[in-house]
Amino acid sequence: MSSLNKDKIINDPIYGFVKVEKGIIYKLVEHPFFQRLRRISQLGLSYLVYPGAHHSRFHHAIGCIFLMNKAIDQLRKKGHEISKKEAEAVCIAILLHDIGHGPFSHALEKSFIAIHHESLSLLFMQTLNEKFNGKLSLAIQIFKNEYKKKFLFQLVSGQLDMDRLDYLKRDSFYSGVHEGVIGTERIINMLDVVDDNLVVEEKGIYSIEKFLIARRLMYWQVYLHKTVLSAEHTLIKIMQRAKELIKKGEQVHASEPLFFFLKKKATKKDFDKNTELLNQFALLDDYDIISALKKWCNHKDYVLSSLSKMIVERKLLKIKIQNKVFSKKEIADTKTKVMKSFNVNADDVNYFVFSDKVSNRAYSYEKAKINILIKDGSIKEIKDASDQLANGIIGKKVNKFFLCYPNLKL
Repeated sequence: MSSLNKDKIINDPIYGFVKVEKGIIYKLVEHPFFQRLRRISQLGLSYLVYPGAHHSRFHHAIGCIFLMNKAIDQLRKKGHEISKKEAEAVCIAILLHDIGHGPFSHALEKSFIAIHHESLSLLFMQTLNEKFNGKLSLAIQIFKNEYKKKFLFQLVSGQLDMDRLDYLKRDSFYSGVHEGVIGTERIINMLDVVDDNLVVEEKGIYSIEKFLIARRLMYWQVYLHKTVLSAEHTLIKIMQRAKELIKKGEQVHASEPLFFFLKKKATKKDFDKNTELLNQFALLDDYDIISALKKWCNHKDYVLSSLSKMIVERKLLKIKIQNKVFSKKEIADTKTKVMKSFNVNADDVNYFVFSDKVSNRAYSYEKAKINILIKDGSIKEIKDASDQLANGIIGKKVNKFFLCYPNLKL
């Protein structure tokens, strides 16, 4: 009997044994497009700060499908009809929601293609739908929020979806940052549906407060940690330099798929016109980048070699963060010092000294709300139902500005 005709059990360090049902879901997990996620880091270069953070998008997707099955069971217990076909489709949607991520996930999202990873995930899903004779059609409808039961889409992509519930708990576990620990089981048990919208029972309000606070803290302590920002923006600069050298006709060794996308930044139109582009992108993963960096450490171009060594040897650019924009004078003075110390010209210094901003908002009032089902049957948005979040701080967008530069004492 083929292994594809049996349920698969995966031992997950977060949830224990996770069952992957036989049939289309197992076939999707076994497909090379999905197996590629084993080679895509969930947290980019965060492992340079948190050594344990080597988990992959594959880990995350399996965790999401586990939570989705829990949510489906819970909503069915509360009397909401979710057919077997709908359950399978929403599980497929959450399984493949991140399949469009490129190397190092968000770190290099805009470096190779001019498409958001969710749009690329949709292209992968559509391609797989053709291969599997339309078995992903309903999942695609849910993923695009075109299905009649809107709460199914909210389970996949909302402010309290299975994606966020898994990545907070998982990233907290692997990074060792305990502020991200949330009560996923408690939150899922409190889920309900009113007027086709996902709601949370009033007694679960404290778990939601902790979820939002945990999300805010994880962004500042892990996802937007200053050393992670330095490393990931340096990696972006490396790819920019490699592209520049290739454009000038200089030799830059790279794997075939990496070289392909370094030569030209593909757009949505390019992917629509040339279906082979998706297959080429599916060959690109973290290993291509790491292999290239090791090779580029010895490149004759000083900028490319120096920046590559910074990542490989973890001798990263220093970074300064503040709540206001850095003055043009401070940036200019820093560039002048670097030009003198490292003997680089006015153009090349921009690879070593650069400023940008990052933003963090744990809860967006403009998007689908997190609604609380009060005991009297009324519905209140979380900010109105919670005394802890009433001041609106959790929904405030916080901007921080950073300046990266080499260690001038070297």
